[in-house]
Amino acid sequence: MSGHSKWASIKHKKAKVDAARGRIFTKFIREISVAARVGGGDVNGNPRLRTAVLAAKAVNMPADNIDRAIKKGTGELAGVTYEEITYEGYGPGGVAVLVEVLTDNKNRTVSELRKVFSRHGGNLGESGCVNFLFEKKGHIAVDASNIEEDRLMGIALDAGADDLQQDEGVFTVTTVPREFEKVREALTKSGIQPASAEITMLPKSIVKLEGKPAEQMVKLMEELEEHDDVQHVYANFDIPEEVLAALIA
Repeated sequence: MSGHSKWASIKHKKAKVDAARGRIFTKFIREISVAARVGGGDVNGNPRLRTAVLAAKAVNMPADNIDRAIKKGTGELAGVTYEEITYEGYGPGGVAVLVEVLTDNKNRTVSELRKVFSRHGGNLGESGCVNFLFEKKGHIAVDASNIEEDRLMGIALDAGADDLQQDEGVFTVTTVPREFEKVREALTKSGIQPASAEITMLPKSIVKLEGKPAEQMVKLMEELEEHDDVQHVYANFDIPEEVLAALIA
């Protein structure tokens, strides 16, 4: 989990330029639309939609954009139909990589992803080749300067959380997926506003990288996450934080 947390932490610290914000909005619009199509447009009755809307609001997406995305998903407004696909592959040094996409053209997307992997010392694999190396978990990050560890631990564990860890000024609460909503609601009702909250794929084991493989891995992650069709990228690498920060800078 340390690799996942460090990568997420470094990304959150990066400046949000307009172009990046536009990409983020596009990804959330797709996720909101698909969530509404699959589970309905009621935020209170659709946990996936509620998570997507809260995340969109956290990056200041306008309410009108969110409303239109929901209506496109429910069919009230015309919109593109996206297919959900998870691709699996390997990065430099044998790092396992999962790529979740929403696409309206599967053939185009898989061709482009194969080229991205190849450019950075990796390769796209067959379905099932690395999925077993990850575990689906609720992942809630809380700024450690906003709350004492004992209080956070008491609230989180009482609500059903599995674990609480601290790394670089951030508390990370993990849950099984079915307890995620309950734990997040318990935190917010206690006045604790998470820095991020999501259902994610956490690695069961870690591959440590340095030198050229580390540089290739960072470039692979960045290019995958910048791809318009890619919603999430998960990988089981661990790079020293100072090296990671320097590479991203």
